[in-house]
Amino acid sequence: MDFKLSEEQEMIRSNVREFTLKYLEPVAKEIDQNSRYPVEVFDKLAELDMMGISYPTEYGGGGTEFLTSMIVTEELARSCASTGFLHGYSFGLIGHPILTFGNEEQKKKWMPGLAAGKLVGAFSLTEPGAGTDVSAATSTAVKNGNEYILNGTKTFITNAIIADVFVVFAYNDRSAGVKGMSCFLVPKGSPGLIVGKHFEKMGIRASLTSEVVFKDCAVPADCMLGKEGDGFKIAMSALDVGRIGIAAMSTGIAQACLDESISYSKERVQFNKPIAKQQAIQWFIADMAVDIDAARYFYMNAAWIKDQGKSFSLAASKAKLFCSECAVRHASNAVQIQGGYGYMKGSKVERLYRDAKITEIGEGTSEAQRMIIAGSALR
Repeated sequence: MDFKLSEEQEMIRSNVREFTLKYLEPVAKEIDQNSRYPVEVFDKLAELDMMGISYPTEYGGGGTEFLTSMIVTEELARSCASTGFLHGYSFGLIGHPILTFGNEEQKKKWMPGLAAGKLVGAFSLTEPGAGTDVSAATSTAVKNGNEYILNGTKTFITNAIIADVFVVFAYNDRSAGVKGMSCFLVPKGSPGLIVGKHFEKMGIRASLTSEVVFKDCAVPADCMLGKEGDGFKIAMSALDVGRIGIAAMSTGIAQACLDESISYSKERVQFNKPIAKQQAIQWFIADMAVDIDAARYFYMNAAWIKDQGKSFSLAASKAKLFCSECAVRHASNAVQIQGGYGYMKGSKVERLYRDAKITEIGEGTSEAQRMIIAGSALR
């Protein structure tokens, strides 16, 4: 089997790496410290057609394989996990649902702006009492003539403060269980849509996270994505794609941990020699290198399966589980290698350590992925 990337994909990886070293590395520490959305970075990414690289050309995208987009996500996360996360999030949780379930009018309305990086979306699924258990959501959508009236509270919503469109999930028929959940594209500024204050987070701090409240928020019926009862199916499909994005992001974090560990261990001298010559450090480095190769295979395999039009849900869960735990494990090891210096606020490995943890939580916890994988194995 040939797992070699195409010449175009290798060139894109190289170009993105050059971009990150020039534009992202210099601001990554500052945007983390200030919880600042790096609009200037995303504007430059959009100029390079990297925001919509895998969207169809008819909607302003680059028309590449999904795998190519994930390569971009990995390289961005290698310099800044927040930026890598937001890149993968834009396609997986916003673009993918519209492309897959939207009608032509909805695609033409939203996709060109998303592809050009001019529009930002917010995936609004999680609620205070409904995280992993999506079915426990309580938000409602009541039909009223040619409108739906939305009520409910969403929490931990990425991009809410800056979003142009909210992908919102609510029950139009609670008695039908998850088959009674629907999905809506709610434009910013809709009466009754209230965005709460920004939440301060441990990691990926340049990704802005807020509460969103819908209080008698009336939206036209043509804002529904898909049809009544499609909401749960849309949410699960989006999360499957989003998990591959988290896997690619995690691989970028792990690669950065290896980069920093190699650089530091060659420069740090203890007992009259660089610590890179100490066997204990070499074992850390070796384990990182092996796991990162495996992680890269996991996410690329899942993305490739999606590109073939095959069912990729299980592959996405496996990739998300392995890659996220790889990132957390080796971020810890990178701090261990640097010792007190790595533990200091402001060091890159300290940031990587904080950023890595969310990968085991977002888009379905590690425990949820194990449930999915075990369920498949035990059938």
